[in-house]
Amino acid sequence: MKVSTDSLLLGAWLALPAKPEPITMLDIGCGSGLLSLMLAQRSAKSCMQYHIDAVEIDSMAAMQAGQNVQASPWAPQIKVIQADILTYAKADHHVAAYQLLVCNPPYFENSLKSEESRRAQARHTDTLPLHSLLQVSAHLAAPDASLALVLPAAVAGAFQTNAGQFGWHLQRCCQISENADKPVKLSLMQFSRLPVSVSPECTSLLIRDTDGQYSQTYRHLLADFYLKF
Repeated sequence: MKVSTDSLLLGAWLALPAKPEPITMLDIGCGSGLLSLMLAQRSAKSCMQYHIDAVEIDSMAAMQAGQNVQASPWAPQIKVIQADILTYAKADHHVAAYQLLVCNPPYFENSLKSEESRRAQARHTDTLPLHSLLQVSAHLAAPDASLALVLPAAVAGAFQTNAGQFGWHLQRCCQISENADKPVKLSLMQFSRLPVSVSPECTSLLIRDTDGQYSQTYRHLLADFYLKF
Protein backbone atom coordinates (compact mmCIF):
# COMPACT_ATOMS: atom_id res chain seq x y z
CA MET A 1 0.00 0.00 0.00
CA LYS A 2 1.25 3.47 -0.87
CA VAL A 3 2.32 5.96 1.80
CA SER A 4 -0.55 8.41 2.22
CA THR A 5 0.07 12.14 2.61
CA ASP A 6 -3.17 12.23 4.62
CA SER A 7 -1.77 9.80 7.19
CA LEU A 8 1.60 11.53 7.30
CA LEU A 9 -0.05 14.84 8.08
CA LEU A 10 -2.32 13.33 10.72
CA GLY A 11 0.41 11.33 12.43
CA ALA A 12 2.72 14.33 12.67
CA TRP A 13 0.05 16.86 13.67
CA LEU A 14 -2.09 15.11 16.29
CA ALA A 15 -1.45 15.76 19.97
CA LEU A 16 -0.28 12.81 22.04
CA PRO A 17 -1.98 12.29 25.41
CA ALA A 18 -0.59 14.41 28.22
CA LYS A 19 -1.33 12.17 31.16
CA PRO A 20 0.24 9.55 33.44
CA GLU A 21 1.75 6.59 31.62
CA PRO A 22 1.42 4.02 30.21
CA ILE A 23 -0.62 5.20 27.22
CA THR A 24 -2.78 2.83 25.18
CA MET A 25 -3.57 3.80 21.59
CA LEU A 26 -5.74 2.33 18.83
CA ASP A 27 -5.15 2.69 15.08
CA ILE A 28 -8.49 1.98 13.37
CA GLY A 29 -7.98 0.57 9.88
CA CYS A 30 -4.19 0.70 10.08
CA GLY A 31 -3.49 -0.24 6.45
CA SER A 32 0.26 -0.61 6.07
CA GLY A 33 0.83 0.49 9.67
CA LEU A 34 2.11 3.98 8.87
CA LEU A 35 0.12 5.84 11.54
CA SER A 36 1.00 3.28 14.21
CA LEU A 37 4.68 3.57 13.37
CA MET A 38 4.54 7.36 13.49
CA LEU A 39 2.83 7.25 16.88
CA ALA A 40 5.47 4.82 18.11
CA GLN A 41 8.32 7.00 16.85
CA ARG A 42 6.89 10.10 18.49
CA SER A 43 6.13 8.30 21.77
CA ALA A 44 9.60 6.78 21.94
CA LYS A 45 11.17 10.19 21.28
CA SER A 46 9.18 11.58 24.23
CA CYS A 47 10.33 8.65 26.40
CA MET A 48 6.68 7.72 26.89
CA GLN A 49 5.56 4.23 27.88
CA TYR A 50 2.90 3.15 25.42
CA HIS A 51 1.15 0.32 23.61
CA ILE A 52 -0.57 0.49 20.22
CA ASP A 53 -3.20 -1.87 18.86
CA ALA A 54 -3.37 -1.62 15.06
CA VAL A 55 -6.60 -3.13 13.70
CA GLU A 56 -7.01 -3.85 9.99
CA ILE A 57 -9.85 -5.74 8.27
CA ASP A 58 -7.93 -6.74 5.12
CA SER A 59 -5.68 -9.77 5.61
CA MET A 60 -3.05 -8.70 3.05
CA ALA A 61 -2.83 -5.17 4.46
CA ALA A 62 -2.58 -6.56 7.99
CA MET A 63 0.23 -8.85 6.86
CA GLN A 64 2.09 -5.91 5.36
CA ALA A 65 1.54 -3.87 8.51
CA GLY A 66 2.93 -6.73 10.58
CA GLN A 67 6.02 -6.92 8.37
CA ASN A 68 6.57 -3.18 8.60
CA VAL A 69 6.20 -3.25 12.38
CA GLN A 70 8.63 -6.15 12.76
CA ALA A 71 11.18 -4.29 10.64
CA SER A 72 10.94 -1.23 12.91
CA PRO A 73 12.59 -0.49 16.28
CA TRP A 74 9.16 -0.38 17.97
CA ALA A 75 7.83 -3.89 17.32
CA PRO A 76 7.37 -4.78 21.04
CA GLN A 77 4.99 -1.86 21.50
CA ILE A 78 2.72 -2.45 18.48
CA LYS A 79 0.26 -5.31 18.04
CA VAL A 80 -1.26 -5.76 14.58
CA ILE A 81 -4.72 -7.35 14.74
CA GLN A 82 -6.46 -8.63 11.61
CA ALA A 83 -10.12 -7.97 12.40
CA ASP A 84 -13.19 -5.97 11.51
CA ILE A 85 -13.21 -3.02 13.94
CA LEU A 86 -16.99 -3.38 14.29
CA THR A 87 -16.56 -6.96 15.55
CA TYR A 88 -13.47 -6.08 17.56
CA ALA A 89 -15.40 -3.39 19.44
CA LYS A 90 -17.93 -5.95 20.71
CA ALA A 91 -15.33 -7.76 22.85
CA ASP A 92 -16.06 -6.79 26.47
CA HIS A 93 -12.42 -6.43 27.47
CA HIS A 94 -11.93 -3.69 24.86
CA VAL A 95 -14.48 -1.31 26.38
CA ALA A 96 -13.12 2.07 27.52
CA ALA A 97 -9.51 1.02 27.03
CA TYR A 98 -7.81 3.59 24.80
CA GLN A 99 -6.53 7.07 25.60
CA LEU A 100 -5.91 7.93 21.93
CA LEU A 101 -7.76 6.62 18.87
CA VAL A 102 -6.56 7.51 15.38
CA CYS A 103 -8.02 6.85 11.97
CA ASN A 104 -7.48 7.77 8.34
CA PRO A 105 -10.96 6.54 7.40
CA PRO A 106 -12.29 5.51 4.02
CA TYR A 107 -14.22 8.57 2.92
CA PHE A 108 -15.03 8.37 -0.78
CA GLU A 109 -18.84 8.17 -0.71
CA ASN A 110 -21.07 7.82 -3.77
CA SER A 111 -18.16 7.71 -6.21
CA LEU A 112 -17.01 5.14 -8.75
CA LYS A 113 -15.41 2.08 -7.23
CA SER A 114 -11.91 0.99 -8.11
CA GLU A 115 -11.77 -2.28 -10.00
CA GLU A 116 -9.15 -3.47 -7.53
CA SER A 117 -11.20 -4.58 -4.51
CA ARG A 118 -8.66 -3.92 -1.77
CA ARG A 119 -7.98 -0.39 -2.99
CA ALA A 120 -11.73 0.21 -3.19
CA GLN A 121 -12.23 -1.09 0.35
CA ALA A 122 -9.57 1.27 1.66
CA ARG A 123 -11.10 4.27 -0.10
CA HIS A 124 -14.87 3.85 0.34
CA THR A 125 -17.10 4.02 3.39
CA ASP A 126 -19.03 0.82 2.65
CA THR A 127 -17.16 -1.24 5.25
CA LEU A 128 -16.87 1.55 7.86
CA PRO A 129 -19.50 4.31 7.57
CA LEU A 130 -18.47 7.46 9.41
CA HIS A 131 -21.35 7.21 11.91
CA SER A 132 -20.15 3.68 12.74
CA LEU A 133 -16.64 5.02 13.26
CA LEU A 134 -18.01 7.53 15.79
CA GLN A 135 -20.02 4.86 17.56
CA VAL A 136 -17.14 2.38 17.71
CA SER A 137 -14.61 4.95 18.85
CA ALA A 138 -16.92 6.17 21.61
CA HIS A 139 -17.36 2.58 22.78
CA LEU A 140 -13.62 1.88 22.85
CA ALA A 141 -12.48 5.20 24.31
CA ALA A 142 -11.39 5.84 27.89
CA PRO A 143 -13.33 8.60 29.68
CA ASP A 144 -10.58 11.16 28.97
CA ALA A 145 -9.64 9.88 25.50
CA SER A 146 -9.15 11.78 22.27
CA LEU A 147 -9.96 10.83 18.68
CA ALA A 148 -7.84 12.15 15.80
CA LEU A 149 -8.66 11.72 12.13
CA VAL A 150 -8.36 13.28 8.68
CA LEU A 151 -11.33 13.99 6.42
CA PRO A 152 -12.09 15.85 3.21
CA ALA A 153 -13.02 19.44 4.00
CA ALA A 154 -16.40 18.92 2.30
CA VAL A 155 -17.58 16.45 4.95
CA ALA A 156 -15.71 17.74 8.01
CA GLY A 157 -18.49 20.09 9.16
CA ALA A 158 -21.17 17.42 9.09
CA PHE A 159 -18.83 14.97 10.82
CA GLN A 160 -18.19 17.48 13.63
CA THR A 161 -21.94 17.87 14.16
CA ASN A 162 -22.45 14.11 14.24
CA ALA A 163 -19.48 13.67 16.57
CA GLY A 164 -21.21 15.77 19.20
CA GLN A 165 -24.10 13.31 19.24
CA PHE A 166 -21.65 10.58 20.28
CA GLY A 167 -20.03 12.65 23.03
CA TRP A 168 -17.02 13.86 21.06
CA HIS A 169 -16.01 17.53 21.42
CA LEU A 170 -13.77 19.23 18.84
CA GLN A 171 -10.49 20.19 20.48
CA ARG A 172 -8.15 21.03 17.59
CA CYS A 173 -8.36 21.29 13.81
CA CYS A 174 -6.10 22.17 10.90
CA GLN A 175 -7.24 23.07 7.38
CA ILE A 176 -4.92 21.72 4.67
CA SER A 177 -4.53 23.27 1.20
CA GLU A 178 -2.18 22.22 -1.58
CA ASN A 179 -1.15 25.87 -2.06
CA ALA A 180 -2.50 29.39 -1.59
CA ASP A 181 -4.42 29.24 -4.89
CA LYS A 182 -6.25 26.03 -4.03
CA PRO A 183 -9.23 25.62 -1.68
CA VAL A 184 -8.97 23.70 1.56
CA LYS A 185 -9.01 20.00 0.71
CA LEU A 186 -8.43 18.23 4.02
CA SER A 187 -9.32 18.78 7.66
CA LEU A 188 -7.24 17.32 10.45
CA MET A 189 -9.48 17.02 13.50
CA GLN A 190 -8.91 15.96 17.10
CA PHE A 191 -11.85 15.43 19.43
CA SER A 192 -11.98 14.94 23.20
CA ARG A 193 -14.33 12.87 25.33
CA LEU A 194 -14.16 15.64 27.92
CA PRO A 195 -16.04 18.89 27.28
CA VAL A 196 -13.83 21.63 25.83
CA SER A 197 -14.06 24.87 27.83
CA VAL A 198 -12.50 27.12 25.17
CA SER A 199 -12.92 27.48 21.42
CA PRO A 200 -11.16 24.78 19.39
CA GLU A 201 -7.61 25.58 18.33
CA CYS A 202 -7.91 25.87 14.54
CA THR A 203 -4.99 26.53 12.20
CA SER A 204 -4.19 26.19 8.50
CA LEU A 205 -1.31 24.71 6.52
CA LEU A 206 -0.14 25.02 2.91
CA ILE A 207 1.66 21.98 1.54
CA ARG A 208 3.49 23.99 -1.14
CA ASP A 209 4.60 27.59 -1.58
CA THR A 210 3.86 29.67 -4.66
CA ASP A 211 7.08 28.39 -6.26
CA GLY A 212 5.81 24.80 -6.03
CA GLN A 213 8.28 23.78 -3.33
CA TYR A 214 7.22 22.25 -0.03
CA SER A 215 6.41 25.01 2.45
CA GLN A 216 8.57 25.53 5.50
CA THR A 217 5.58 24.74 7.74
CA TYR A 218 5.06 21.43 5.99
CA ARG A 219 8.77 20.63 6.13
CA HIS A 220 8.93 21.45 9.82
CA LEU A 221 5.89 19.32 10.63
CA LEU A 222 7.23 16.26 8.80
CA ALA A 223 10.96 16.73 9.41
CA ASP A 224 11.15 13.67 11.68
CA PHE A 225 9.52 11.42 9.07
CA TYR A 226 10.84 12.47 5.65
CA LEU A 227 14.54 11.75 5.06
CA LYS A 228 14.68 14.46 2.39
CA PHE A 229 13.64 17.09 4.91
